[in-house]
Amino acid sequence: MIRSTNTVRATALAGAVALVLTACSGSAHGATGGTSAKDSPLVIGTLLPQTGSLAFLGPPEIAGVGLAVKEINAAGGVLGEPVKLENADSSDADNAEVATQSVTDLESKKVQVIIGAASSAVTRNVVEDITNAKIVQISPANTATDLSGKSPFFFRTAPSDVLQGAALGKLILGDGHANVGVLVFNDDYGTSLRDVLKTTLEAEGASLTYGNKGQEFDPKATSFADPVTAVLATNPDAIVIMAFAQTKQIIPELVARGYDLSKVYFVDGNLSDYSPDFEPGTLKGAQGTLPGAFPDGAFQDRLRGIDPGLKDFSYAAESYDATTLAALAAVKGGATDGPTIQKNMAAVSGADGGTKCTGFKECAALLTAGKKIDYTAVSGAGAFNAKNDPSTALIGVYQYGADNKYTFVKAEAGKL
Repeated sequence: MIRSTNTVRATALAGAVALVLTACSGSAHGATGGTSAKDSPLVIGTLLPQTGSLAFLGPPEIAGVGLAVKEINAAGGVLGEPVKLENADSSDADNAEVATQSVTDLESKKVQVIIGAASSAVTRNVVEDITNAKIVQISPANTATDLSGKSPFFFRTAPSDVLQGAALGKLILGDGHANVGVLVFNDDYGTSLRDVLKTTLEAEGASLTYGNKGQEFDPKATSFADPVTAVLATNPDAIVIMAFAQTKQIIPELVARGYDLSKVYFVDGNLSDYSPDFEPGTLKGAQGTLPGAFPDGAFQDRLRGIDPGLKDFSYAAESYDATTLAALAAVKGGATDGPTIQKNMAAVSGADGGTKCTGFKECAALLTAGKKIDYTAVSGAGAFNAKNDPSTALIGVYQYGADNKYTFVKAEAGKL
């Protein structure tokens, strides 16, 4: 079943890439990553997961970028030229060579902006190669706390785990749980999120019964019976799973031991549609958190115009925002080279104030008229702060139904 699901996703992804490239291709005029001429077209590359443990995040992120490029070009492009889109695979941290090669390929195609990666660990492997070349990197999904202020050329449209960890802790406490077990893999993403959650819980008198430092599991493990046995031995009120694809093996272990899965919590790395993977009712009542505002029906329909088979929407809005902001920064600066875009990113996000506007067409018209703008992010994120993170953001809370699909419940606002 998993193999069949991956095949469907791969087919949908290939279709999305083909649609975007067909709709958005333009003739190149010698653009370069760091030294593009003023009249060169803007070339945006994506470094997003088409394979690996985060492949489920690829379709919505790629669709978000594709939608933004389509709308930018429909509005006349950037500085009179259509934006060109180049998609590349980031895979995951266990296949680091994929992202490294993809960055080399994107640089050879003269991109000035790279949207990605989804994985914080992947970004750590390539961020210096990208930013040292004066290419602007904007991640729509990196949440690791240590990436704040990583480089003047590195931005992200998703908030750090300082916000998600706090929102998750608030959710768990609000549900009346005081003794919480955490199944967390030994990955910087997992451990940094765990640390914020632990601090949040302990500040209110709750505790981590399991999943503290030294109790992480190996991301490459093939069996999870031992960590599941260990966490259940601490009699937790609730269990948080901080993992990626490993979740599909952890859940059956919890089911086999009779644990009440309505007391299980997911995070952005594993909040996914599990309807093809488990028996109906398996996850009923389980909850999870995901940075960003829940996309409304109109935005979902626009995304499906890029990828008709799209089912998950995680980080689609953040990807759309990242692409639109990069294009607006080029318009404001009057050039498409990396340094010009980097210099103007904060300003078009609203860091300097300005007229609120929605979408590329409206915002670009204001810039052309010489006005300051405050771009209204679809994701709900605020202007970039001094560390190139969103200054404010929303964290969505979701709950699983009997069909093992998650639905939006509410959003928690936070400030960095």
